[in-house]
This record gives sequence, structure tokens and C-alpha cells, in this order.
Amino acid sequence: MKLALPAVIALLLAGCAGTQRETTQPNPRTVQRLASVSVDPAEAVRILNAHRAGRGLGPVSLDPTLTAMAQSQSDAMARADSLSHSVGGSFGSRVHAAGLDAGYSAENLGAGYFSTQEAFDGWKKSTGHAANLVMPQVTRIGIALAKNPQTRYGAWWTLVLAGEAAPRRELSTGPLAPAGGRTTFRWGS
Repeated sequence: MKLALPAVIALLLAGCAGTQRETTQPNPRTVQRLASVSVDPAEAVRILNAHRAGRGLGPVSLDPTLTAMAQSQSDAMARADSLSHSVGGSFGSRVHAAGLDAGYSAENLGAGYFSTQEAFDGWKKSTGHAANLVMPQVTRIGIALAKNPQTRYGAWWTLVLAGEAAPRRELSTGPLAPAGGRTTFRWGS
């Protein structure tokens, strides 16, 4: 029986539709190694402050808002088995939702690292990530780790860096007043 090319393509595509990512049983050694992985926020601050001090930059401190933001992103990557800045929503939308100044915030992602030091060593070797570590405006960080042994990397890391929170200002429109006796209105007076 001879099938037409469009029919063959349709059958192949139908076979892909709805298929889920295959999960495999993780290697017991990997599971054991992953169980011992933990994020050490104090060590992260120490590592980053030493790195920044060597470049004449000011220190950072741990921030609970940034830590929660980092944890949410790590959890999303571990669930999706995807190393991506957008898997938990775009970075810009997450920054806005956290009330951060987008001009002075950055995010470093990593996967497959089995210690806080390994994660930082990886970020230091990456041009873009290394630049984020030494942003002069950065004063606070949040760091998080999520684990999922049924994913290709197992350990999913997020570091969010930001400058001081900019106070939100409400713009007053003032009273609505007629402009020069006309029926046209202008804001304020």
C-alpha cells in the first residue's frame, strides 16, 4: 500500500501530538549525590562579596524578596526540565511583579551544579553571568536551588541580583481645569 506524502506527514505529526517528556529512573548514585546538595545563602553572599571586593565593588546582602523570586524560578525549571529565563514567566514580568528596578536587576541560572561554590564557579566562567556578578549597582541577592532527580540536570539554580529598591512614586494629576476659557482641558494648574 502506497501512502501519499501528506498522509505520512500527518501520521507522523499525530504520533507526536500529546506525547509527554519521557522520564527515566534516575541513577541511584545521582539520587544519592543530589540528596546531599543544598544551597548555602551565607556562603553565596561570602563568595560574591569576595569576588566583588577583588574588583573594588561594594558588598551585597541576602534579600528575602529576591530569594523567593529565585526559588520560584528554580522550581519552575525543575518542573519543566528546562534551563530558561522564561519558564517561570518572563524575567521582566517577574521583576515588575516583585517591584524591582529593572535597570539594576539580573538573573543567573545554572543546572547540574552540586554545591554553591560550583554554581558560582560556573557563573564566573560565563561572560554574561560574570558581568551580572559585578554590576556596580547590585546591593542585594536572592539564591535558590530546586531538585528533581528525574530531570537531566537534577539540580536547578537561580541567582537574582538587584540594586536598592526604588521607591514607587505616585504621579498626581492635579485638578482638571479649563485652559484659557476654552472647553479644552489641561492637567494641573
